[in-house]
Amino acid sequence: MKSTPYISLLVACLSVTAARAEVTVNRTRLGMFQALPAAANNPINPPNDAKIGLGRMLFYDTRLSKDRTVSCNSCHDLASYGDDGQAVSDGIKNQQGGRSAPTVYNAALHISQFWDGRAPDVEAQAVGPILNPIEMGMPDQDYVLKELNSIPGYVTLFKQAFPGDAQPMTYVNVGNAIGAFERGLLTPSPFDAFLKGDDAALTDTQKEGLNLFIDKGCVTCHQGTGVGGHMFQKLGLVKPWPTKDKGIGGLPGKEALTGFFKVPGLRNITETAPYLHDGSIKTLDEMVKKMAEHQQGHLLSDAETARIQAFLSALKGKVPADYIAKPELPADGPQTTKP
Repeated sequence: MKSTPYISLLVACLSVTAARAEVTVNRTRLGMFQALPAAANNPINPPNDAKIGLGRMLFYDTRLSKDRTVSCNSCHDLASYGDDGQAVSDGIKNQQGGRSAPTVYNAALHISQFWDGRAPDVEAQAVGPILNPIEMGMPDQDYVLKELNSIPGYVTLFKQAFPGDAQPMTYVNVGNAIGAFERGLLTPSPFDAFLKGDDAALTDTQKEGLNLFIDKGCVTCHQGTGVGGHMFQKLGLVKPWPTKDKGIGGLPGKEALTGFFKVPGLRNITETAPYLHDGSIKTLDEMVKKMAEHQQGHLLSDAETARIQAFLSALKGKVPADYIAKPELPADGPQTTKP
């Protein structure tokens, strides 16, 4: 039986329609994710403009290191998505740390800070590297406060940032100021728009990748507002991972958690290579494949890997240029120690 022109036209139209059919994501499966909040404030460290401004200055100030060569921004470059692109970072005297510096963007949303979770929040994390002999090398808290007190501009700025404190310049308040600034380092992405109901915010390939991300079990660890950062997990959960780093198990009394690390958040993950606590994985496609194999027992094809990577690209947000602009720092006072 010969097809009529009408039938041929109908078949052609149906074929075109099928080819153009959009990929869908069942939104009932997205409950493990949440869009970025408007703020990541800490109720015990309420922000104000003066505190945030002071934190921004301290973040960029190399005078918080013993030889004036390293600032927070040295290892967490805000213009480069919050890390330094190195496997491990350089501290004072060209010393190298033992772990890769994670991004500070969106980190305030995480369950804790550092790969081993030893700091409960960004306020506590901020003051750790200053006293680390490899990283910034200050000998003790009193030395840091002596240096800051010798800079007249900082004396005034601490009073403005902490107006209710009888002694505004304390080491805790150094962390509170930097933490208040870091809590504004949020990067809304196309995925946030998608979570809020905009189906067009993701491409079809990104939606396919999201479906795979869920189907392959990546969401077991990478969920929440940070798409990770909200739990601890054993590296090599299904297939052992070769590393000498004990992770949380290296902390006193935590030996039972050897091999466990804080799950990294995946926001801006396309911009923060190399990967893992030791920076040993250089490319994202290798990272995706190895995580699927070692954490979930899946061997991904190249096509599956590419689609998951496409989804991960939708987690790239916009760096807030005005917020991270390097400020003018207060000048040294006559008593400031020079290296």
